[in-house]
Amino acid sequence: MNIQMVDLKGQYHAIKSEIDTAINDVIESSAFINGPAVSQFAKELAAYNKVAYVVPCANGTDALQLAMMALDLVPGDEVIVPSFTYVATAEVIALLGLTPVFVDVNPSDFLVSPTKIKESITPKTKAIVPVHLFGQCADMESIMAIAREHGLYVIEDTAQAIGAVYTFKDGTTKKAGTMGDIGTTSFFPSKNLGCYGDGGAMFTNDEQLATRLKMIANHGQRVKYYHDIIGVNSRLDTVQAAILRVKLPHLDQYSANRNRSAEYYDKALGHYKSIVTPVRVESSTHVFHQYTLKCIGFDREELKAFLQQKSIPSMVYYPVPLHLQKGYAQYGFATGSFPVSEQLADQVLSLPIHTEQTEEELSYIVENVKDFLHTKGLN
Repeated sequence: MNIQMVDLKGQYHAIKSEIDTAINDVIESSAFINGPAVSQFAKELAAYNKVAYVVPCANGTDALQLAMMALDLVPGDEVIVPSFTYVATAEVIALLGLTPVFVDVNPSDFLVSPTKIKESITPKTKAIVPVHLFGQCADMESIMAIAREHGLYVIEDTAQAIGAVYTFKDGTTKKAGTMGDIGTTSFFPSKNLGCYGDGGAMFTNDEQLATRLKMIANHGQRVKYYHDIIGVNSRLDTVQAAILRVKLPHLDQYSANRNRSAEYYDKALGHYKSIVTPVRVESSTHVFHQYTLKCIGFDREELKAFLQQKSIPSMVYYPVPLHLQKGYAQYGFATGSFPVSEQLADQVLSLPIHTEQTEEELSYIVENVKDFLHTKGLN
C-alpha cells in the first residue's frame, strides 16, 4: 500500500482539468509576474477569511518578516514566540535584529500559553506571535486581552491553520489570522491550502498596514521607480495564484476530509493510555494540518521505525525546541527553561493525514500502530 504523509498527486488528479486550464491560461497570457490572478486571488481569499485586506507574497517566512517590518519594530525590541514551533517564526525575528523571547506551550494542545506570555513581558516587549499549531487557533481571546493591556502588536502565524474558526466568549467568530494586527500564512505545497511552489500572504483589517505591507513587498514603492521606504522583493507569482484560485473553493471540503481522518484515528486509538490523541480546544475548530500523538512511557522512535518497516511514514514535528537549537544559543536559554516544549519534543509523532486518505489506508495505519502497542505490552 502506497501510504504518504500528504498525497499531493492524488489531490491534483481530483481537480486536474481545472488546474491545467488555470496554468495554461497564465502561460498563454504571459503575465507571469503580478498578472490578474494575483489580485483576484487576494480578493477571493479576503472574502473567504472575512478580512479587509490580503497581501500576497513569496512565502510564509517572508510574510512574517514583512509583518514585522511594517510594524516598524527596531533592533533590540523583544518579540514573544513559542519555543515549540517551526523555526521560521523565530528566524525572522533574529534576522531583523529583534530579540526572540521564547515561552512555553500548553502540554495538552501544544499551543502557546497565555500565562507564560504574560510572565515574559518586559518594557522592551513590542509584539506577540501566537502560532496556530497543527491546525487550531491559540487562545486568542486571552492573548488579545494581554496585548491590549500592554500595548503590544499581535502577529498571527496561521501557516498551519488557514480556515480554522475561532469563537469568542460573546459568540462572535473570526477566521485564523484575522484577529491580530496582521495574520500571516504559507502556501507551501503540503499546507492545507498549498500551491505548486512557494507562496505566502498577510491579512489585516488596517488600511495603512495593508498599504505598507504592499509597499515593503514591492521594493518599498507605491509608484514604480519611486521608493518611499526600504523594502524587499517578495511576490506571489501568477501561476501559483492561479493554482490557489482553483484550490480555495475546495478548502472547506479539504478540512472536512482531514477531520474525517482524524475522527477515524481518534476512535481507533483514543482508548490507549500509552498514546494521547490530539486535544481539540473548545474555542477553535481544527483543520488538522497534522495529526500528532504523544507517546507515553515508550520511545517514540521505536514506533516510528516499526511503522517505517510497514511502509508507513511518520514525522516528528519538532525534535528540538527552538530555545535549544544551536543557532539560538546566543539568547541564553538552557535545557530545563521550557519543560513542556522539551517533553513534547521527545514524545510527539505525527501520523499521515491528508485530503485523499481512504478508509483502507487509515485501517492499515491504525492496525499497525495497535500491533506495535500490543507487541510492547502497552495499553
